[in-house]
Amino acid sequence: MILNTELEYKGDLFPANITDYQKDVDVLHFSTSNNVILQLTVLRDSVLRFRYTTVGKFNNDFSYAIDEDASRGYNHLEITDDEKKYIITTSKLICHIHKTDLRKSIYDAKNNTLICEDELGFHWEESYELGGDIVKMSKAAQNGESYYGLGDKPQHLNLKGKRFENWATDSYAFGKNTDPIYKAIPFYTGLHNGKSYGIFFDNTFKTFFDFCQERRNVTSFWAQGGEMNYYFIYGPKMQDVVTNYTDLTGTPELPPLWALGYHQCKWSYYPESNVKEITNKFRALKIPCDAIYLDIDYMEGFRCFTWSKDHFPDPKRMVKELTDDGFKTVVIIDPGIKIDNAYSVFKEALDKDYFCKRADGPYMKGKVWPGECYFPDFTRPEVREWWAGLFKELIEDIGVKGVWNDMNEPAVMDVPGKTFPADVRHDYDGNPCSHQKAHNIYGMQMARATYHGLKRFNYPKRPFVITRSAYSGTQRYTSTWMGDNVASWEHLQIANIQAQRLALSGFSFAGSDIGGFAEQPNGELYARWIQLGAFHPFCRTHSSGDHGDQEPWAFDEEITDVVRKFIEIRYELLPYLYTSFYQYSHNNVPMLKSLVLFDQEDSQTHYRTDEFICGDQLLICPINEPNSKGRRMYIPRGEWYNFWTKELISGGKETWVDADLDSMPIFVKAGAIIPKYPIQQYVGEKDIEELTLDAYYKNGKEDSELYEDANDGYDYTKGRYSLKKFNLAGNGNKLIIRIHKRGEYETSYKTFKINLFGLPFKVKSIKVDNEYVDLKDVKFNGDNSLIVPKEFTNLQIKG
Repeated sequence: MILNTELEYKGDLFPANITDYQKDVDVLHFSTSNNVILQLTVLRDSVLRFRYTTVGKFNNDFSYAIDEDASRGYNHLEITDDEKKYIITTSKLICHIHKTDLRKSIYDAKNNTLICEDELGFHWEESYELGGDIVKMSKAAQNGESYYGLGDKPQHLNLKGKRFENWATDSYAFGKNTDPIYKAIPFYTGLHNGKSYGIFFDNTFKTFFDFCQERRNVTSFWAQGGEMNYYFIYGPKMQDVVTNYTDLTGTPELPPLWALGYHQCKWSYYPESNVKEITNKFRALKIPCDAIYLDIDYMEGFRCFTWSKDHFPDPKRMVKELTDDGFKTVVIIDPGIKIDNAYSVFKEALDKDYFCKRADGPYMKGKVWPGECYFPDFTRPEVREWWAGLFKELIEDIGVKGVWNDMNEPAVMDVPGKTFPADVRHDYDGNPCSHQKAHNIYGMQMARATYHGLKRFNYPKRPFVITRSAYSGTQRYTSTWMGDNVASWEHLQIANIQAQRLALSGFSFAGSDIGGFAEQPNGELYARWIQLGAFHPFCRTHSSGDHGDQEPWAFDEEITDVVRKFIEIRYELLPYLYTSFYQYSHNNVPMLKSLVLFDQEDSQTHYRTDEFICGDQLLICPINEPNSKGRRMYIPRGEWYNFWTKELISGGKETWVDADLDSMPIFVKAGAIIPKYPIQQYVGEKDIEELTLDAYYKNGKEDSELYEDANDGYDYTKGRYSLKKFNLAGNGNKLIIRIHKRGEYETSYKTFKINLFGLPFKVKSIKVDNEYVDLKDVKFNGDNSLIVPKEFTNLQIKG
């Protein structure tokens, strides 16, 4: 029997009435009679931060997620109150704070329509087992509301009616609806009545989200510790929500162009002779490839930063020879450091006390590939600095071009939960905490340290890092993949959804293990997966060697030809993909756009999962079933050209599209100008002497872009880049293409070859910069293509 009533289970607790209000420029404080404080920060006219404490004071304000360069500032801020509420008004939002209980309602300032409102609002439960509070927030779901985001969840794109957990987890051979898996990205976008908003719950503890599952009219999120601390981001367009969230949490710098090429990986390619056999066959079969990966077997006894003397006796020579043949070498590095006093990395970290410890003092010990290991505490700045320095030999001396961080959830074998126990302690950049708080950011901080190591030792070239685990903001440092998937048709569909969902969650530089990591695909599945992967920002085949070979030639000649064809299409589209990455890196625009992001006004897009927009102007729809000769798909509103036949169709409807094994449904937005390179076996193999522009006629106007620089290095940050903005305008028997260029970079090519598709007239005259030219001078021919100097600014074609 519990005699002390203070120890009885109290259930949910709620804020009481507001007793005090204070304003400090853009930060507002609302204090209640039971010691709750709401801190409301106006970051932008469309971005508000809500932060709560239940003990009358706040802890140190620290976040790994928020980018230090995130935009701040607003155009208007007014605070008034009446008998029932405080009213905070910006140029885009009106927020009501109810005086009796701190509940909030947020409205569009232009038309005073409701965007989002609290149901119970903030409440909490004292956690005697874990310490601190279980912090909770519930929102009233609006009529017809849909939800998107949360990173890599392998479920339907629309989250309505489902519940999720965010706890980075090693999920080998995960399936559809497995939750949680590798990443924890606590950001979602809500959409109703044509308006979209986002909520980023910046809490690194284990978090939960319920999208109208428990109660059909309530959406809620909660955490097993920490603060109720979230950002409200208003659109009203979904793309504005996603770009503002991405601005808040950051984007990567531009990668080297080769990182957007095709990559080949396996567990494992060894010894050296096997690596050379694979790379030589790529070149012999003329299948483009830019990167070859070395998994854990390249190491000496799985010890990080070592090489197996038996399998790779002279890695520097081998890496140089691969480089000379156009292959960049990417190696795996895990967090577990083998306990071995003869192993210099272990000894140095032990001497400097860099390993994670349990609550009572012993080091955190766990079994991973090398056997018993200790694990660096990447939440300590000096440990990250030390870790970055370890890459000198790999990168600067040996010439490795990329690093792949795996097992960094962190994953531990043979223990309950497959990760660190909750009592492991972390520095958390001077904010000491348990693993309950640090778990979800452990992989992020490892990737951060790795990124800084590569940036230092690969300079003046750009770094390339890939991570399995991630928290919001990890995209600033690294690319990612979806983890250990399965060779199945279901997983092909899952990979498509995951890539879209990650792009919606600010993490565009992502892709799946093409063909599946576990088990073995047949040739048809592998070919269909390559077709999808060719349009994902990160494009890599990876497989477990336990299940057979999975190279492009591993099946039969027909499959090899299909795979080559689509990898070649990707290499032709590299300037288009690179431009999309520029738009992502500089303007926070996702590289992949789900149809709902592309056209939220069309309710038919709200539950579509297969179709997506790659960049701004390519509509992609993979074939998800065996023995298919085509499929039905939804064409979004507007006019689109069939990529293969050049047939023009009107959207806003579902239609059948033929797609035999050597094809897939691809459409190009009318008015688009798509830049294309000649086919190369690797980036930089050829000097680009002429750039092709595929121009698709539109009766109307359409804008396109082409971003170019040296494809590596940092000269682009000093103005040495080229950004061409194209404007295509068609009207009856006339087509005008205008170009505006900025930037100081001079491309190697001198001319454009412009292919004109869909012209409704026969060409009779051509003007370049207001001067008529002879059709012979621009090599105009019967297939509606012409060659013009790259310096032109105005091209007029008349019938």
